[in-house]
Amino acid sequence: MKRFVVLSAVSFVALVGSGAALAAGTPHPNWTAAVSQRANGSHTLGNPDAKVKVTEYVSYTCSHCANFTRQSDAGMRLAYVMPGKASVTVHHVIRDPIDLTVAMLVNCGDNTGFFRRHNAFMATQDKWLAKAQTASEATQSRWSNGQVSVRMKAIADDLGFYAAMQQWGYSRPAVDQCLSDQAKAKAILDQTREASELGVNATPSFAINGELLSGVHDWAGLEIAMKASL
Repeated sequence: MKRFVVLSAVSFVALVGSGAALAAGTPHPNWTAAVSQRANGSHTLGNPDAKVKVTEYVSYTCSHCANFTRQSDAGMRLAYVMPGKASVTVHHVIRDPIDLTVAMLVNCGDNTGFFRRHNAFMATQDKWLAKAQTASEATQSRWSNGQVSVRMKAIADDLGFYAAMQQWGYSRPAVDQCLSDQAKAKAILDQTREASELGVNATPSFAINGELLSGVHDWAGLEIAMKASL
């Protein structure tokens, strides 16, 4: 579990499912292919009318969040999301410039690829975060000073994010365009402020049907709460 501080220094500022009942005997769709976007920019995977609506408050530079994603992904998708029992929303909690850079890249382009990019950055966190932690003071200084979009491009360059995005068909100019999207950056930072206002003070944290779970910060605890809500 990681504590976080909302970034106050940053200066710049759906899939709408009707939930119509399926005819008797008609197999339900594979809800792991359904991705929608909420008004605040967060992304939801699964049945929008699921009985259990999980919100994950996560940070990309939080090792506990990466562990949670690795531990929960298969079980969450197969047992809960695929049959339409639960939906999962990723809500960003930004802790530092690297975190913001990854969030911008995960949100780059089409909504349908959001969770693929999200899981990939979490799965490889130990590699790129190790590079960040051993970077020189001069390198870290250029990540923290100057125009925000320029900082994020430096981070993407130094940590190999351009190559990571290329595997999904994003050219360097396309990535730069995503990192220069001030409206997107503001929406992501607004999610962080929203989380703080809701009482989220650690990552990962979770809510079920809009109610923040107290003392639950891992997959084991979350699954118990999900089962109790079904």
